Amino acid sequence: MAKSPEEEHPKKAIGWAARDSSGVLSPFKFSRRATGEKDVTFKVLYCGICHTDLHTAKNDWGSSKYPLVPGHEIVGVVTEVGSKVQKFKVGDKVGVGCMVGSCGSCDNCSHNLENYCPKYILTYGGKYHDGTITYGGYSDFMVTEEGFVIRIPDNIPLDGAAPLLCAGITTYSPLRHYGLDKPGMHVGVVGLGGLGHVAVKFAKALGARVTVISTSPNKKDEAIKSLKADAFLVSREQDQMKAAMGTMDGIIDTVSAVHPLLPLIGLLKCDGKLVMVGLPEKPFELPITPLVLGRKIIAGSCIGGIKETQEMIDFAAEHNITSDIEVIPIDYLNTATERLLKADVRYRFVIDVANTLKIA
Repeated sequence: MAKSPEEEHPKKAIGWAARDSSGVLSPFKFSRRATGEKDVTFKVLYCGICHTDLHTAKNDWGSSKYPLVPGHEIVGVVTEVGSKVQKFKVGDKVGVGCMVGSCGSCDNCSHNLENYCPKYILTYGGKYHDGTITYGGYSDFMVTEEGFVIRIPDNIPLDGAAPLLCAGITTYSPLRHYGLDKPGMHVGVVGLGGLGHVAVKFAKALGARVTVISTSPNKKDEAIKSLKADAFLVSREQDQMKAAMGTMDGIIDTVSAVHPLLPLIGLLKCDGKLVMVGLPEKPFELPITPLVLGRKIIAGSCIGGIKETQEMIDFAAEHNITSDIEVIPIDYLNTATERLLKADVRYRFVIDVANTLKIA
């Protein structure tokens, strides 16, 4: 049996990894495969920190494999391409999001929905085609199949673009798919964090009237003044929620913690859609009666396919949409994760990998 490129010519890499469910990250040396004929190798410049990174580092979902190098909001510059690569060249600005492979032959893959492929391969903690475990963007470089690499337009800053490869596509895709992208529509956004703040930006750029729904009254100024939302509702204030009942065409719910769905369903018009993009640790209670009586829909959405992710990043560049970020050195990682658990960031940490990743 022929050896894989990794076995033949592994490339030495450095990064930061979690070794166990404590979730503590520390320097780590490992190997990546050689650049295959259809691969793009790029130097990592920036990598965003997603809540998923925290959950997987701590094995909250019970499927983590250690050592684990997180990071799926990755941007950088191409340093090498394989002989059969057609879309990219050395020096191009590129990115990689939440997946690095799929089966390529199922119905979903044939419809540019690789994100729903039963065999899609996660950017980190997944099993690649050659049986090796994938490592993410908390590292100095990536080797990725051309079909899963995103071109980053020149007019968008790389650090602010990085989180869009997860948070951006997670909110852009349901706005498009569920028809909430028509000018004049009224769209609600639940939660004003890493996902919610870009959901507001995309919905506004698509021409929607946007209302932010939050449990925190102190986020009103951020929502209205900074993000230009049209209205703000405190979900615990019954009078506010009652006044807005039946006014929204759709709601993007970005909150992962379990919370009541009934009040949100009440905000929807007939045929309105409540789209869940957060991943709760416990099941929700699902109220059926208001769905039936109002012909309303509760749906889900998970990132987006590669074609749509490229569309999203191009749209973001055209409309000057970036994530609001705090750039950090990589040795600040463990402090950043502690702050992220407390929602102490506006709104996304991004690691300056190129300038701060060093292992003696």
